[in-house]
Amino acid sequence: MIIDFHTHIFPSKMSDNRERYIDRDPLFARIYAKPKAKITDCDGLIAKMDEEGIERAVVMNANWSSLELVKETNDHILDSIARYPKRLVGFCSLPPTNDGERIAELERCIKAGVRGIGEMRPEFQGLDKGDETVLDPVIDIALRHNLMLCIHASEPVGHDYPGKYTFTPDKIYRLILHYPDLTLILAHWGGGMPFYALMPEVREAMKNTYVDTSASPYLYTADIFTHVTNIFGADKILFGSDYPLMPPSKVLKQIDAVDMDKESRELILHGNAERLL
Repeated sequence: MIIDFHTHIFPSKMSDNRERYIDRDPLFARIYAKPKAKITDCDGLIAKMDEEGIERAVVMNANWSSLELVKETNDHILDSIARYPKRLVGFCSLPPTNDGERIAELERCIKAGVRGIGEMRPEFQGLDKGDETVLDPVIDIALRHNLMLCIHASEPVGHDYPGKYTFTPDKIYRLILHYPDLTLILAHWGGGMPFYALMPEVREAMKNTYVDTSASPYLYTADIFTHVTNIFGADKILFGSDYPLMPPSKVLKQIDAVDMDKESRELILHGNAERLL
């Protein structure tokens, strides 16, 4: 079994009218202004899952600058998990506006069955100023409903790319310390955060923290699987592709390229995800 813990879907009209949404939303434009940045809807994802042997997938939203676009894209996710309850698990987006709108939208999505929030870019939710308390009302609800939070993590060094932002391990660590009971998923290998687990106090703080492998070949060589398994543990790694920006098979090739025992491989491909979901 393979569970892809990091995919994105949008309503089909967004791919049909890409330019309109690029003009409407600067956050969307930062990633999808380039025609090579692929967009897919629920049906496209299911077809790819069938093609590549993916049993289940977590479908995530993105960050939007308006409540209107948050609701529009959340609606597609809610409809998709209702259509494919055994194949898809939903995460929702929240507006970067005010607590009232954030809470109302989160509660609406919880009633429809989402299991988490994400993929969140904390810079656009007010955390760029280092004030973790700005998320307290949302995280309080997430903890009550046993929701996970997936955040977009970036590396402080290395090559630049459209999705590289400023939420790096130093800021991630403050978030982890502020919400120790929150199940936190750090996308894209956590921007290098697992390496700091060699520090005993950081490892202890990260007891509820996981990393996913989304877009891995775009960032690291295949050795990343060996090193993070040795430092952080195979039980802390979630297979994720970032489809449609990257097909699952491309990340699977990295796993196949390293010497990994069967137990670690199964934890990464589905065991950890099954436990969390």
